[in-house]
Amino acid sequence: MMPALVAQGFFVQSFDLAGQYESHQAGPENCDPPRRRYDMELFVADFLHVLDQEDTPVHVLGYSFAGNLAQEVCARRAERIASITFLSAPPVPGQAFLKVKRIGWISPFTNGTSAAWLMMTGIRRNWIPVPADRLRFVRQRFALTRRRSVADILTLMKKTPNRRLELRAANIPKLVAVGQHDLWPVDAHAEFATAIGARLAVYEAGHSPCEQTPNQLVWDMLEMIRGDRP
Repeated sequence: MMPALVAQGFFVQSFDLAGQYESHQAGPENCDPPRRRYDMELFVADFLHVLDQEDTPVHVLGYSFAGNLAQEVCARRAERIASITFLSAPPVPGQAFLKVKRIGWISPFTNGTSAAWLMMTGIRRNWIPVPADRLRFVRQRFALTRRRSVADILTLMKKTPNRRLELRAANIPKLVAVGQHDLWPVDAHAEFATAIGARLAVYEAGHSPCEQTPNQLVWDMLEMIRGDRP
């Protein structure tokens, strides 16, 4: 996606959340005073610090849990955001995993630690087969990513705040982008989009349209930003 956005004249930056891959050294122990967990306030503070490096509002894309984080930041500081795209973000507040297709019913019986172990082990061992180049990429990420960060994020996703009223009130372009085969049903994403006054874009993809259909996603983001489509 990034080269396509740069080609359209945008200055593009991305960052890993605390504890993830290239931000693996960032953790709650570095806070003042130190904390025990990766909590929402830690992630929000990091996100706002990135936004505040720019003098003008920023076009934001939040992927998966980062979509939850983007909601929280938008609810608090909408003036720092020029547009917002929720990419494969949990579309329901509260215990978001309950609505996950097929296996959501298991989530009340797992905690963040066990869920993180299952997820990371399954990906490393390729339980759900993916191409070799993607497997290398995710294994490289997990070589640095802290399991505690993953566990705390999964725990936070079981307590997703309801920010729909604040998002709807935010007078900025909004896009809900999701793969047809995402973890959550498309109907749930569509209901979320309607509730916050966002456009909905659905792709022939799974949880990562940014990898599987990047050009289509960029096109829809540009239309959303420029207001080319009702």
